[in-house]
Amino acid sequence: MADGWLPDLDGLAGAKYAVIADALAAAIDRGDLPGGTRLPPQRDLATRLGVDLTTVTRAYDAARRRGLIEARGRAGSFVRAPQRVEIADLARVDTGMNLPPELPGGLLARTIAETVQTLLLDASPLRLQYQAMGGSAEDRAAGVRFLDTLGLAAEPDQLILAAGGQNALHAILGVALRPGDAILCRTFVYSGLRALAQRMGLRLLGLETLDATSIAAACAAEPGIRAIYLVPTNDNPTAETLDKTARREIAAAAARHDLQLIEDDAYGPLAASPLAPVAASAPDRSWYIASASKIISPALRVAFVRAPNLAAALQLSAQIHQSAVMAPPLNAAMLTRWIDDGTAAHLVAAMRDEAARRQALAAQLLAGLDFTAHPQGYHLWLRLPGAVAPDDLADAMRPTGLSVMPANRFATNGAQTNAVRVSLGGLADDDQLARALRILHGHAATI
Repeated sequence: MADGWLPDLDGLAGAKYAVIADALAAAIDRGDLPGGTRLPPQRDLATRLGVDLTTVTRAYDAARRRGLIEARGRAGSFVRAPQRVEIADLARVDTGMNLPPELPGGLLARTIAETVQTLLLDASPLRLQYQAMGGSAEDRAAGVRFLDTLGLAAEPDQLILAAGGQNALHAILGVALRPGDAILCRTFVYSGLRALAQRMGLRLLGLETLDATSIAAACAAEPGIRAIYLVPTNDNPTAETLDKTARREIAAAAARHDLQLIEDDAYGPLAASPLAPVAASAPDRSWYIASASKIISPALRVAFVRAPNLAAALQLSAQIHQSAVMAPPLNAAMLTRWIDDGTAAHLVAAMRDEAARRQALAAQLLAGLDFTAHPQGYHLWLRLPGAVAPDDLADAMRPTGLSVMPANRFATNGAQTNAVRVSLGGLADDDQLARALRILHGHAATI
């Protein structure tokens, strides 16, 4: 019980009831008030804080609307316990996507609920209507400010909103390339690109190492190469990151061979020390995608796309309109609000911390296995001993709820390797994740 809980309100500005509700949320996020904890009776807390009973009642009501607490009649008010997702449910919802982890304490759901309520009350009714092609001026300006924090300059008319990173990638391929064109990429590449390339008649030429030398050799052997695709930070699936030198050399190679750069920077902002995008070194030939799906939540379905120039942006805007019409306008408004008030940075930091915590757990429980991982990422690339087949391992792990995808789902050029991508994200709690990792180690370890 926490009948003795007493928030420290000294130095906090704002309406007293809101300050109390915020202090309650902070205590829950820190773990000071775990689920099921009984809170002080409202009258007692009002007396101890020296405020009106009405103030505490409003604070508890605000906390209840935010999903923090629940009232149980005469028994009092209690901190809501986080909803547990069963392992069987996790296994059923595995789509093969690299899911971000659930943030502790239901932080994301609460933040979305609070922001949507505010937007519906305060925002323009235009937010509930069709938006201009390419996104509203307000949302594009927010995207420019967000890209600026990543080290990439853009003009508002150069930036387009898409309905998520996959929609952005689909539109870019439709504008920049034609059937039969070839794209240089890694030997094992994001499965979403593979699917789009196959659908659109594009060829993927996988390189073991994506560097200036391999790009030059590929261009000398194949005249139909038109673009380079890369995930520069925490590559999906291999979890590798290009350093500063490699980024500059790839940009220079793209210019030398007249190639377009398609930079899918899905994970870059999660890095504790982010590196400048490749596009910053080749802005006039780069398509840069920054999506909210991996760094905050796939539920948002909003991505910012920086086109190489205004003409390209106009074509991209039309392409996105034809395929998806627009990014969800209320979600776009929410992301804009978060960028401007600092909530986006707070949520990304929370995701970074949670990913790092899960990676630390994986490093401990998978000790002795051969894998590559980014310290602030939520997947890893696990190389298997010859006796373990990737498809068999994926099947064996499915009942645990841990997403394990065999390397052949990401392969280009018919490449084969004994490896799997393991996603540490999703809704699994610590106990479920730890159990799954122990089982994974048992299957993958050599005897």
